[in-house]
Amino acid sequence: MTPQIVLRPAAPEEIPALLALWARAAKGTSITDDEAGVAALLARDPECLIVAAAADDPGTPLGTPLGTVIAGWDGWRCHLYRLAVDPAHRRQGIGAALLAAAEQRFTALGGRRADAMVLDENAVGHRTWQAAGYHPEPQWSRWVKPLADG
Repeated sequence: MTPQIVLRPAAPEEIPALLALWARAAKGTSITDDEAGVAALLARDPECLIVAAAADDPGTPLGTPLGTVIAGWDGWRCHLYRLAVDPAHRRQGIGAALLAAAEQRFTALGGRRADAMVLDENAVGHRTWQAAGYHPEPQWSRWVKPLADG
């Protein structure tokens, strides 16, 4: 049965539940996948972490998180991270709804193109992103330098 969902910004008090969801549903981890990293993200941009939550969950005031996407806007580019849907609730349109909400956010902010970070070996993720109209740009490579231990 497909749950009724509500899309909303993440709340700081649910950070542990979101980290647990990412541990179950997302491929790979990041240096910022901890309570301090997510709290800093929400403090800087309280609307950027979009949660799909079960609307009919009376035991949880905010509803059980079933999926997430980070729709980061830096004033110039639109970046998508942490598109994750609980494995028990996949193929029900939750990921598509999250991406549509992220794209609406970007359009409202004046964004003109969104990019997504997808691990090369994440075949399931590749299909999801392709189905949503995204494609890799082979001329780009991601260069990184950690600024902190971890």
